[in-house]
Amino acid sequence: MKLSTCAAIGAIAVTASASASIRITEVMSSSGTGGTTDWFEVTNYGSSAVDITGWRMDDNSFSFANSVLLSGITSIAAGQSVIFVEGTSADVAGFASFWGGLSGVSVGYYNGSGISFSSSGDGAVLFNATGTETTARATFGAATGGSSFYFDLAPNNVGIVSTVGTIGTQLTFATTGATVNIGSLGTAIAVPAPGAVALLAAAGVISRRRRAN
Repeated sequence: MKLSTCAAIGAIAVTASASASIRITEVMSSSGTGGTTDWFEVTNYGSSAVDITGWRMDDNSFSFANSVLLSGITSIAAGQSVIFVEGTSADVAGFASFWGGLSGVSVGYYNGSGISFSSSGDGAVLFNATGTETTARATFGAATGGSSFYFDLAPNNVGIVSTVGTIGTQLTFATTGATVNIGSLGTAIAVPAPGAVALLAAAGVISRRRRAN
């Protein structure tokens, strides 16, 4: 019994750590001239890959009942940032082309009734395959047309409008094929040390107990 209990606790800890390592790190809710549809970036700040098969997203109702499936990407490697665009698999190539090709960046997609980011302010959340909300939740205010929002590592963080330049270790650029479309797709603010990820995991458990060219 004691061994079984320890194993169960260990499994919970691993799951919490994986969940805590995933963050929404960038969102675009209002494209500028020539821009494409809504999209968001997810970054794995952990030290191992996270299987996101069956994961779902919702906007600011933050409700699993209203969520839609994430498609096209099943795993996020340690330190990797991936993009999910609102649309279908047919929209991925055009989206990547608009943002300079996105060489080496994985792009998935999502779609469904009632899922669309509002330019006047919105949010996004991820649920794992069992329907449990992960620590990947973000909120953002009114958009600046053509500029994405980026986020720090705080849970339930609020988006900050991206500008051209350097944000910590993150380079943010404007597209050349259209005016005023600024983002840093496929890159995020520096990955924290492993100890920081462990603290994020613990915080998650406690809370549940109450680039363009």
